[in-house]
Amino acid sequence: MSDRPNLKTLAAAAGVSPSTISNAYNRPEQLSVALRERILDLAAEIGYPGPNPVASSLRSRRTGSIGVLFAQDLTYAFSDPYCTELLTGVAEVATSSSTNVLLMPVGPHSISKVYSRDEELRLVQGVRQAVLDGAIADGVDGSHPVLRVLAERGIPVVSTVDSTGPCVLVDDREAAAELGRYLRGLGHRRCVVLADSMDDGDPVLGGSDDRVFPYARLRALGVRDGLGDEADVVTVSAGQNTVASGRAAAAAALACAVRPTVLVAVTDVLALGALELLHERGITDVSVTGFDDVPRAREAGLTTVRQPVREKGRVMARMLTDPTTTQTRVTLPTELVVRASARPAPA
Repeated sequence: MSDRPNLKTLAAAAGVSPSTISNAYNRPEQLSVALRERILDLAAEIGYPGPNPVASSLRSRRTGSIGVLFAQDLTYAFSDPYCTELLTGVAEVATSSSTNVLLMPVGPHSISKVYSRDEELRLVQGVRQAVLDGAIADGVDGSHPVLRVLAERGIPVVSTVDSTGPCVLVDDREAAAELGRYLRGLGHRRCVVLADSMDDGDPVLGGSDDRVFPYARLRALGVRDGLGDEADVVTVSAGQNTVASGRAAAAAALACAVRPTVLVAVTDVLALGALELLHERGITDVSVTGFDDVPRAREAGLTTVRQPVREKGRVMARMLTDPTTTQTRVTLPTELVVRASARPAPA
């Protein structure tokens, strides 16, 4: 029998009915602010994670569903080529194991921002109510409160971010360092990294690292490693991972006092936007590189880093659905793919 605090435990401790506890989480307008705050404070004190939709309906705690958590909005799952490839791998395994897949945008979470209790509750509401056997967290920072809620509920999570728990990774930093060394060999010393981030609006030159997504931070560091200490490397916080963001970030980079000789995008999507802008402006002496090797990268002649995105989805899904799988940490290989978009730096 579990000693984990439950709804009845909290109700008894607070001296209220179980329905009042439920209202504190799901229908806050039914309670006074003071009563709700008292209940939530007590819940935090005794370690109650919130109402568990599984416990009351499924004794086995097996639901036949896994979630895929995104730090961006739901349209990202259908429009981003990296994401669609990852989901294809997840779906292949889910189909073979008769498992449902729930797409769950959880929103970005900045480690520098102080969130109010209501803001955090809104971030975690969907995850708290979801009926899941496990979850895949793609690009979700380890500080995100949804990961804490899932841990409190005892729901296993496999992440694409390096963590102490199960994860499936590529060595983002070393892969980007290899790219940086290649660019150094081409004579490049002035570089702008285009990094997708939680920023909205115009690109931010030299944006705060905690606003940039975890993999983007690692790739920016790797490029610096590869180019060497004497290189001039600046990061542009580009916002969402879209072609439009890549165009805007490239425009900001070209407006620098000293124009870069290469734009290193942390994703192919941003790189494709940068290539569009350079083509429209007739600029041929600035190189562009990406990361992922999505289908359009080959068509565009984009130098990039190939990662096995679909296999990443397969491995993560197997960790959650196949009881015979014993792997808890997998690092998949990457490959530098050289094409026409990376040229020698101008003299």
